[in-house]
Amino acid sequence: MEILHNLGMGFEIVLTPTNLLVALLGCLVGTAVGVLPGLGPTATISLLLPISVYLDRTSSIILMSGIYYGAMYGGSITSILIKIPGEAASVITCLDGYQMARKGRAGAALGISAFASFGAGIIATLGIALVGPQVAGMALAFGPVEKTALLVLGFTLILGIGQGSRIRMLAMVALGLLLGTVGVDLVSGEERYVFGVPELRDGFGVAIVAMGLFGLSEVLAMAEERDGKSEILRYGTRVRDLLPNRAETRASVGPALRGSVLGFFLGLLPGGGALISSFASYMLEQRISRHPERFGTGTPEGVAGPEAANNAGAQASFIPLLCLGIPANAVIGVIMGALLVQGVTPGPQLIVEHPELFWGVIASMFVGNLMLIVLNVPLIGLFVALLRVPRGIMAVLIVSFCVIGAFSLNNSLFDVTAMIGFGVLGYVLRKADFNVAPLLLAFVMGPLFEQNLRQGLIIGFGDPVVFLQSPISLGFLVAAAAVIVGPYALRFLGRGRAEIAQAPTLPAE
Repeated sequence: MEILHNLGMGFEIVLTPTNLLVALLGCLVGTAVGVLPGLGPTATISLLLPISVYLDRTSSIILMSGIYYGAMYGGSITSILIKIPGEAASVITCLDGYQMARKGRAGAALGISAFASFGAGIIATLGIALVGPQVAGMALAFGPVEKTALLVLGFTLILGIGQGSRIRMLAMVALGLLLGTVGVDLVSGEERYVFGVPELRDGFGVAIVAMGLFGLSEVLAMAEERDGKSEILRYGTRVRDLLPNRAETRASVGPALRGSVLGFFLGLLPGGGALISSFASYMLEQRISRHPERFGTGTPEGVAGPEAANNAGAQASFIPLLCLGIPANAVIGVIMGALLVQGVTPGPQLIVEHPELFWGVIASMFVGNLMLIVLNVPLIGLFVALLRVPRGIMAVLIVSFCVIGAFSLNNSLFDVTAMIGFGVLGYVLRKADFNVAPLLLAFVMGPLFEQNLRQGLIIGFGDPVVFLQSPISLGFLVAAAAVIVGPYALRFLGRGRAEIAQAPTLPAE
């Protein structure tokens, strides 16, 4: 009953005209940020920090949280329609969402994404309200040693993305890790692979790499096709044609629920959040599917699971911030800065000292997710109408989005040049039948892995045995070994059973 009373107080706060307007503004800005490649919620919220000072503390956090989970909604739109991840967490959606669009099911893919995100948002918000303070304590058990082992498991799972040679996947992971080392070493301060170029001291931005590998490479691939008409241009115009059919809905419910739960718990971990959640959900669905070969060809499960997971992970990452004062990722770190500017110190005492802030933000998530589903579903037809644009004009629009997005990050022509370079690289890799998704994921996870690995070795005085002494770390490493060895073991056992079945039997006496 106390939770219901607190939620009632939160709804009284968020349903005021000012906070309703702020929540709507956050959702609209977040969706736009997700659609436009390159900007991202971190940069947007950072730009709005000076404005947040003129709002009260609750309204400012409602605005910023709406931008964050609104970007999760918007990021799927360009991923599905033109294979450009508007936000890093939507990279996985490109794999099956874009293929659904090519099959004439763009409206269905957008509908699945919207409904999965809405359901995940409601589930995650209920989780924050019901078990947030208790579950958040689990994050304290994850130090550098445990996070290193978790990332090792993540790297092994990357090898299972899509179909193809494991050696090729491993090569993409290695290239992604190499690109992630470019810049200044945060521990020693030495420059690595900078080659005297000042702009490389900060390394390559995720948006630059993503727009090049997925955006420009797609334009170059489109330029090769002589026929301007393709399957991507065929779709229904009625409302029911723009929503998932019964079979697609049935296939999406389970992945959406699993993605919501998985994303919620991964969102609690420092370094987790939306990107890792969407990636983990995709891998889970591919592993448990009876037809894993369908993933990457336009299956609804490959859209519903990751989209639910990234939205749940984004909202769950507020628990460590509000309950423990621990920023789970870069976006939450910026929001934490906004709280400190407002004179609020996040942590265990926040619920007691500022209950209106805690419960107001939670209530705003219910309202914000409802706003997003009401805004996005009626606009599915408008989004799908983009597919009527001729291929040549679409290519120009994609290049324009990429160039504007790359330049807006640091107002630097070097970023535009780097993005073009990654576009050429992505095109060459695609022509050589390499999957670029593992490259981007390894690039994102690589710096985090290096940082935690070195911190773990410092804790263990250089002895790698430290990674086997923690039960949590040991469990992740055992799981990683099982992922690597498991397929070969199953293949060996299957071959052995086949040989036994084919062996001649002795005649009965």
